[in-house]
Amino acid sequence: MNETLELLVRHGAAIVFVWVFLEQLGVPLPSAPCLMAAGALAVAGKINGIEVLGAATVGSSLADLIWFYLGRYGGNRILRLLCRISLEPDSCVRRTSDLYTRYGMRGVVAAKFIPGLSTIAPPLAGNAGVSTSRFLMFDGLGSFLYTGFFIGLGALFSRQLDKILSALASLGSGALVVVVGAVVLYLGNKFYQRHRLLRELQTARITVDELYQKQETGENPIILDLRSQAEVERDPALIRSARHITVEQLQASQNAIPHDKDIILYCSCPNEVSSARMALMLQRNGVLKVRPLVGGLDAWRERKYPTELHVLGTANLPDLVSTNENPSSKT
Repeated sequence: MNETLELLVRHGAAIVFVWVFLEQLGVPLPSAPCLMAAGALAVAGKINGIEVLGAATVGSSLADLIWFYLGRYGGNRILRLLCRISLEPDSCVRRTSDLYTRYGMRGVVAAKFIPGLSTIAPPLAGNAGVSTSRFLMFDGLGSFLYTGFFIGLGALFSRQLDKILSALASLGSGALVVVVGAVVLYLGNKFYQRHRLLRELQTARITVDELYQKQETGENPIILDLRSQAEVERDPALIRSARHITVEQLQASQNAIPHDKDIILYCSCPNEVSSARMALMLQRNGVLKVRPLVGGLDAWRERKYPTELHVLGTANLPDLVSTNENPSSKT
């Protein structure tokens, strides 16, 4: 452990840069402990705090810029990739999308402080067509505030951290075992939670081709768009004959869902997580003929199937399911 601390003292800025850069790329390696340790060492005069802060900010911004361009040129495919490699539940994509849709670039700054969201925000901004200069300005501010917060926290509690580091150093090689064991337990718990979530959401799905065929043959399933209100306002296109209702509204009004009709749920999040969650909830409530749409709205658009414009207004679930007449305007 003494060797590790000496390495941080000798190459503090470089180590912090690499650590933060890897975390922002999506590697499950929390940078907060490293930043706090750097802050404590800066107070002790062993490393240059300004250099460390600059290195951490640049490392974070550089990784975010890579994701920004990947999002610009890769679109939703990049979000699906992030969902596959992320240890956080896939709903983090939906929460980040809601945050960005509602607050714009201010959401990119705020996402830095919310675990699981900071890596998703840059490709969302790139996909939304934000200029590079505007992104760098806001993301740089977020990176500076985030890294500065933890470095400052380490400086503030430097005495307590110094005691912890001294205790670990006294353990010698045993300290490394403790640290590695803690990391392994953390990653193992995240993998377990993700596996359990995806296993619970393995329910029967319907493809966009099957849904389109149902519509063409005269079948009229109830189709519910579960995107957030902010997201629908930004992108008002709905699948033909679909009605919009938020996840929160569906949860509050689930007893109004008929048990004898086909219910199709869709969203725009990777792996249909939001619609799969709601389908599981309805199935537990006795609504057995409910299925998420594979690929959601994105898959429907890729097949160039017809969409309609959402008519603004407050959703009312009983009204949505009581009639098959759709007041939307076709596009």
